[in-house]
Amino acid sequence: MFQHFQVQTILPTQQHLGWKFSFFYKQRKISGLYHPNGQIDWESPLTFLENRNLIEKQVHDLMLFHIYDHER
Repeated sequence: MFQHFQVQTILPTQQHLGWKFSFFYKQRKISGLYHPNGQIDWESPLTFLENRNLIEKQVHDLMLFHIYDHER
């Protein structure tokens, strides 16, 4: 469903602020900030997304893989 999912850690000082992520969905670039508590702040307008809940679930699943499983 997503293409080119990318994650970048945000570490301005000693405090971990979260992860910046981006991906393409239906030929549109979508980006946002994923917080350590699982909250998502979207940087891209999501007004065209008809399946927002499904997309947020997939972002959570991908972030769990990139944050926890991938770093082992």
